[in-house]
Amino acid sequence: MQLFLEQTINGVALGSLYALFGVGFGLVFATLGILNAAHGCYASWAAIVGYYAVESVGLPFPVAILAGVIAGGAIAIIVDQIAFQPLRDRGTGLLGALITSIGFWIILDSLAGFATGQQSLAFPAASYPSGMTSIAGLRVPTMQIVVIVALAVCTVGIYLLIQKTRVGAAMRAVGWNPVSASLGGVNSRMVILLTAFLAGATSGLAGVLGGIATSNVSFTLGEGLMLKGFAAVVVGGFDDVRGTAIAGICLGVIEVFVAQYLSTSLRDGITYSLLLIFLVVRPRGLFGSASFQRA
Repeated sequence: MQLFLEQTINGVALGSLYALFGVGFGLVFATLGILNAAHGCYASWAAIVGYYAVESVGLPFPVAILAGVIAGGAIAIIVDQIAFQPLRDRGTGLLGALITSIGFWIILDSLAGFATGQQSLAFPAASYPSGMTSIAGLRVPTMQIVVIVALAVCTVGIYLLIQKTRVGAAMRAVGWNPVSASLGGVNSRMVILLTAFLAGATSGLAGVLGGIATSNVSFTLGEGLMLKGFAAVVVGGFDDVRGTAIAGICLGVIEVFVAQYLSTSLRDGITYSLLLIFLVVRPRGLFGSASFQRA
């Protein structure tokens, strides 16, 4: 029973990373209508910035996380304005944005490889909470608790922002029809910049925490988060951050249980089988709106 509970916590922590990344990825698609293949690079670069903030500058752990989060958001804005804004101005559809994002993925990925020397780096153990915390008789790595709490705070915060504020109403209006939103007095450009920053920052947080949790800060970090985060968005629903959070956690738990009780070689196969099933049976996801669609 203790092993089952420990693995459940491991799965929830792993799934929280997937969900945290997926929340940012889904926010971009729901509001801006972009399937951004470069989104994983935001997580990689955030982890790299956080690592060098600790290793080279000597900043404390919370400040290093903040530096990584800001870096992820800033890179997202830069990519959006250079790559996607010109396409929006010309009315290019989803395919054009996807192809452009692939190009930026290759560029950012190459630069990240150069920044890390094509090596896997690791945060110094003394720079973050590396101990164990006792919960109901179970000893849980403190970083797993940090990851779970981070997901809860981000999910609740973004959900309340989108659903309960005027800024969120503007984001939803732009997501539904940018032209009509502009005619209604919404500053679409500012909404786009805010959305890009929030998405990049959230995924950047997943990158920093993932780099610490896995002791792997490298240019490939974001690729794994991208694949699993996309699965969480599809299963949970593109336009509902709550669904993405729940789906991400479920995917993490399933992966851990499959690896523990069946075989590690099956964990990815089962995850993507679940993704394909949802694409066929319920393409809008568990919590996605039936009226949600992107041109």
